[in-house]
Amino acid sequence: MSKSFTKLGILAPLTKALADLNITEPTEIQQKTIPVLLTKTEDFVGLAKTGTGKTAAFGLPLLQLIDFKDQYIQVLILVPTRELGNQIFSNLQTYAKYLPNLVIVATCGGIPIKPQIENLLNTTHIVVATPGRLIDLIKRKAIDIKHAKYLVLDEADEMLSALKEGLDEIIAELPKQRRTFLFSATLPGAIKQLIQNYLSKQLIQVSVDMQTIGNQEIEHQFIVVKPIEKLNILMHFLASKENQRGIIFCKTKAAVAKLAKNLAINRFSCGAIHGSLTQPIRDRIMAQFREGHINLLVATDLAARGIDVKEVSYVVNYHLPELAETYVHRSGRTARAGAKGLSLCVIQEEEEEKLSAFNLTLGLDFKELEKPNSASVEENNAILWAKQLFKTKPNHEISSDLKDKIKTIFHHLTKDELIDKLVANYLLQHKAEVSSKK
Repeated sequence: MSKSFTKLGILAPLTKALADLNITEPTEIQQKTIPVLLTKTEDFVGLAKTGTGKTAAFGLPLLQLIDFKDQYIQVLILVPTRELGNQIFSNLQTYAKYLPNLVIVATCGGIPIKPQIENLLNTTHIVVATPGRLIDLIKRKAIDIKHAKYLVLDEADEMLSALKEGLDEIIAELPKQRRTFLFSATLPGAIKQLIQNYLSKQLIQVSVDMQTIGNQEIEHQFIVVKPIEKLNILMHFLASKENQRGIIFCKTKAAVAKLAKNLAINRFSCGAIHGSLTQPIRDRIMAQFREGHINLLVATDLAARGIDVKEVSYVVNYHLPELAETYVHRSGRTARAGAKGLSLCVIQEEEEEKLSAFNLTLGLDFKELEKPNSASVEENNAILWAKQLFKTKPNHEISSDLKDKIKTIFHHLTKDELIDKLVANYLLQHKAEVSSKK
């Protein structure tokens, strides 16, 4: 039986805020982490995947450990992306609802730096930052982290490239007498080296079994297709999930842009998000997705970090990731907050071996989804064509004379006869397009 947050040592102002959120039962990573961070003095390494409650695991103890007599930055939290930084900032603000004197500032890239500098002029207790923006602030002498007591490296496995350039510069600004907490979904060699270089030898490590956490509510499926079928099979699946919210993952920015364009042409409500987009555009697309103005998000892995939308019904792996751990991150975008979800992999025959390796590594049960037959796919494409036709806006620049001439051609047809001819014409064109591609 799990312990309550109170029994883990969390005090009333924080448990009251959790109760307001209907959060009453700690997750495994929270049970293992909170007492250690509150009562021990060693550095800490936590291994757990996205969606297991890591933010509260380190956030609640740190909020409680803030000393309000000290008017300087006491906690520095480093994250790989602005989206994740904003998510952590928002969560901490919510947890600190009944701590009115506590000040948290987010200093992440992609937005103007001047307002962040102005925020830092005031008393600040906790800073959530991306490495690049933090180094910029350090160079401008706009931030003082020389008295920070705690350094948190969250999603460290996704932050390695950014940290390689600047971690030494950041560490040089921090006091030697500090505690460092590192959280990661995986423990590759580069992370082990980072731990060896920057954390004390006396550290405490806890882990959550990736094979049993967070997977119970996600149904994992795969479908084997030929390359030429891939887009049509995807659209057939998406049509079956009409009005449900989903995220489609591609390997590259170019693939994201191409797929989003093809889906938009076929009248799917979607947006693309990748690293080459400006931050305002990314923010606008994310707002549209969160508010339900678009139902589909096509994204690269890094751009999707920090997306925490509870109503994501499914995730599609249009391209398989290279690492099993990346698959965990992707599938973790669905089945949030106790909901059920689906993770579908659209693969080619040569990728079945790779998927089997994921199965063994992660202990998941991938079920094969039967590929729709050609007739079903063609029917779905015809319906998409009809929707596209229906949603086409009239061209008011067409002359009345031309409209009258066309009306004269069709005037003797009934509505049913006109539809029959439109569909027959579409099928002839579609057949010709297919033949030309062979």
